[in-house]
Amino acid sequence: MPDRLSAWRTPLVILFCGCLIGLLGFGPRSSFGFFLGPMSNANGWGRDVFALALAIEMLLWGATQPFAGALADRFGATWVLATGAILYALGIVWMSYAHTTLELHLSAGVLIGLGLGGCSFTLVLGAFGKLLPEGWRTIGFGIGTAAGSLGQLVFSPLAVAMIRGVGWQETLWVFAAVLLLIVPLAMMIAAPRGGSGAPTRPLAGQTVSQALAEALGHKSYVLLIIGYFTCGFQLFFITVHLPAYLVDRGVPIEVGGWAIGLIGLTNIVGSISAGYLVKWMPRRYLLSLIYFSRSAAILAFILAPISTASTLLFSAVMGLLWLSTIPPTSALVAVMFGQRWLTMLLGVAFFSHQLGGFLGVWLGGVLFERTGSYDVIWWGTIMLGVASAVINLPIVEKPVARPTAAAA
Repeated sequence: MPDRLSAWRTPLVILFCGCLIGLLGFGPRSSFGFFLGPMSNANGWGRDVFALALAIEMLLWGATQPFAGALADRFGATWVLATGAILYALGIVWMSYAHTTLELHLSAGVLIGLGLGGCSFTLVLGAFGKLLPEGWRTIGFGIGTAAGSLGQLVFSPLAVAMIRGVGWQETLWVFAAVLLLIVPLAMMIAAPRGGSGAPTRPLAGQTVSQALAEALGHKSYVLLIIGYFTCGFQLFFITVHLPAYLVDRGVPIEVGGWAIGLIGLTNIVGSISAGYLVKWMPRRYLLSLIYFSRSAAILAFILAPISTASTLLFSAVMGLLWLSTIPPTSALVAVMFGQRWLTMLLGVAFFSHQLGGFLGVWLGGVLFERTGSYDVIWWGTIMLGVASAVINLPIVEKPVARPTAAAA
């Protein structure tokens, strides 16, 4: 299939199909916060129950990324993406029928988490890194990231409207059906094994374990993935808990839909801009600026009176910073280690991101149930953002030293 398609798979075709996958894969997941209220009320659950299910999902989504990435690097992304989409859709259908906490945790937590791991946009970015010419690569990372935000923009207000119009269960069924479109699209971004045009020459015959050992022994890569933890913590706490937080503060639920959608809209600008800026400024400085700016935006939001206007302003600013960490992070990994195991190493970084997401979602629910407020977790996101801004500054932006490359 890849050989027959290669004659007409231009960079634009690859970008278009990959972006559709990112849109469809990220969209339904970004809307799950709007199901917290109706599902919890229908089944008599506290917010901590739903939050734990989504936290398990975050953790498994991240934990499977290195394995999914290694499979995609070795055999191509097509079947990994297709299998992930099918598991994702099945998990959403099962989630719609969940009436016990165990069913919710197995469906929304385990099955959807495994599915997301297989059809995540990190696999799309890895395919972009292998298929796109070098001149297209960094902007491709930005556009591919922005596509996920477009999914958030589309699916968040759609979820609010459909839940009100046809019910939360029926909305989940529709989302599951839409996800199956990923299967044919995945055929269009079948990447070759390995990669070409790597900034660093890969070691001859480098194995998965050797690549992991090299990366995890590299100080700059370790700093990068530690900082990435904060990104997941902030993003997924806000995605899941912001709608409920706004309702608690007397803001209409529709505003939550507009807020999450607006984040998706402005993130299109932020992600593409970040993909452009990585060519013109040090990536570590860009990451540091993003993390610090997020903390400043959150601080201003929680200290100001909560209203529709303040919420939308906060969402617009956060959207510019939302997934803009991904292009510089992806570019740094490619610069350090080349393309051979790029998808897997992006997956390892993404696991740190999802571990942060797990704690952000879960602690948000737990602390709310224990204190009746989200105040503690909001302040936690601010402190983590400042810490990550500092952590990224010592990163060295150059290829890892390799004896074989030096000899050549």
